[in-house]
Formats: sequence, C-alpha cells, structure tokens
Amino acid sequence: MKSNFDRASFKEKLESSGEFPMLYMFKFIVPNGKETEVGALFPKNEISLKPSSGGKYVSTTIQAMMDSADQILDLYEQASAIEGVISL
Repeated sequence: MKSNFDRASFKEKLESSGEFPMLYMFKFIVPNGKETEVGALFPKNEISLKPSSGGKYVSTTIQAMMDSADQILDLYEQASAIEGVISL
C-alpha cells in the first residue's frame, strides 16, 4: 500500500461492510514470476491466476475467511512489500 494510505478510513469501511468472520476477496496485479510470493501470504486458500494479454502481469484473486479488519489490512501491507504488486 502507498505510504499515504488511510488505514483508519479503510478499516472503518471494512467493519461497516459486515460482521466478522467474513469471506473477503483479495485482488492483486502481480508481475509475472511474483505470484508465488503473493500466494505464500495465503497458504490455505485457493488462488485464481489470469495472465495479462502481454504476459508481463498476472491477475491474482484469493477468497479467504478473515477474522477482523486488522487481519485484512495486515495482509494488504504484507503484499505491498512485494516489489511491483498492485492491490485492487
């Protein structure tokens, strides 16, 4: 996530969107070859991969049961540490 990301605002939106635990869908655009690094953040979840038409990127979708908004935010922060990853 970008350094100017408003964690508190996003947490508030997550908490108002439903009750935890909840099934949450993560989406990332990942440089080709980095999808295993993102997958390592979600070892128990099925990951859907779709290569871009040019082959440089892979669209990555993961559905995971989350216990709290903080858990979601922590995973986004871990993903943002992977070079080139774009969180959607």
